[in-house]
Formats: sequence, C-alpha cells, structure tokens
Amino acid sequence: MRLEVVLSPLLYPCRTITANHATVAIDVLRATTALCAAFTAGCQSIVPLDTLDDISRYRQMGYKLAAERNGAKVGDAEYGNSPTEYLRTDMHGTKLAFSTTNGTRTLLLAAGSGTVMAGCFANLSALCQKLRDGRTDTVLLCSGWKGDFCIEDTLVAGAVIEQLDDISSPFGDAAHMALSLWQMAKLDLHGFCASASHVQRLVSLGAQEDVDFALRTDTCPVVPTLTDGQLTI
Repeated sequence: MRLEVVLSPLLYPCRTITANHATVAIDVLRATTALCAAFTAGCQSIVPLDTLDDISRYRQMGYKLAAERNGAKVGDAEYGNSPTEYLRTDMHGTKLAFSTTNGTRTLLLAAGSGTVMAGCFANLSALCQKLRDGRTDTVLLCSGWKGDFCIEDTLVAGAVIEQLDDISSPFGDAAHMALSLWQMAKLDLHGFCASASHVQRLVSLGAQEDVDFALRTDTCPVVPTLTDGQLTI
C-alpha cells in the first residue's frame, strides 16, 4: 500500500498514483473538520459544490445552505464552515448543500478517480482504520489555500502515514516531508501551527475556537465518503 501526498490541488494532475487508488481530501481549517462535525451532529447527507452558482437551487429541494468564502459565511446561508457551530446544533435529518473556498473544490477534483474521503485530525483514527481495511494505494490531497501550500493539511497527511507505517510506505518526497513535519510537530501541534498563515487568518476573524478544535484528534470519528455527488457516512 503506497501513500502519496499531493501538497496542493494544482499538483493533483501531476500525481504518480493514478490507477486503482483512493483519495483523502484534507482541509483541516476548516472544511473537512466541519464535514465531520456536521455528520457527528446528525447530518443526513452533504452535497459539496465548488461554486455558489447553483446553491440556492438546493434550498428549493429542502437542503440547508452552508457556504463560506475567505473564512466568512456567505449571504443568507444558514451555516458557514465552523465545526464548533455544527456541534452545537441538532443536525439530525438535515441535508446540506456545502460550498467552501478550498475544501469542496478539492473533494470534487478527486471525484471519479476512485473512493474519495474527507480527512482531518478530528477523524484521524477512524480514517486510518478505513484505509487499513481497504489496503489500497491512497493519495493524500491537501487543499491548501487558493492553490498554495498549507502546513496544517500536510501535517494531517504525515499523521496518516505514521499511523499506517506497518502496512504502507510513503511514496515520493512530499510524503516523506509530511511525515517528518508531523514527527516534529506532534508534541506541540498548537504551538507548531500558531504562526501558520491560515491559522492567523482565522484567528483574526474571531475563529480561535474553531482552530483549537480542528487541531484536536479523534473528536468526530466518522469518515465522510463521496458517492454519486454526495457525502455520507
């Protein structure tokens, strides 16, 4: 089982593993963490959308709208992508149409290339167990920020590689780098990430609670999986 890390969606077409593989989309701050939180709070299903063009149409079909751009909730959407907000809300039976700056685009980029899952620190152990059960080559696709590298997404990839080291091997320089970074950061993850650009961006927007939550492991032990255009667990 090979684990390849792709540091940005812009590099996904350049990945080496292309056939018969799974993809884990990682957007710790905050899309994939929010997805796990919404399902933990009882959400029924989530449709990821890469643009806002069609999102209002989903309201007419009974969906609640969740939309974020540049860290802030969009327009008249009921939700943004705050994981702590979802966990404070009874989401049972709710269907969401969900669009974010980076994470949903990353999920949809990988659609059609095999199994696509959402990964983060919040579901780390559950995710690794699912990958362990599947035993297939896997691309760990980091969302980054508007195409740029983000350290916190790369750290999740490194944590996955470490947890699966008995049945897999890191494939390529990015995977080895992710593992090394994680081994440097894991004893003080919050401190290591404090100066990260997206951490600072969210803190400046008043989202310190979300940052703190997103950097905790195994708080939402579900693995959202994309099938026929919608995420379920």
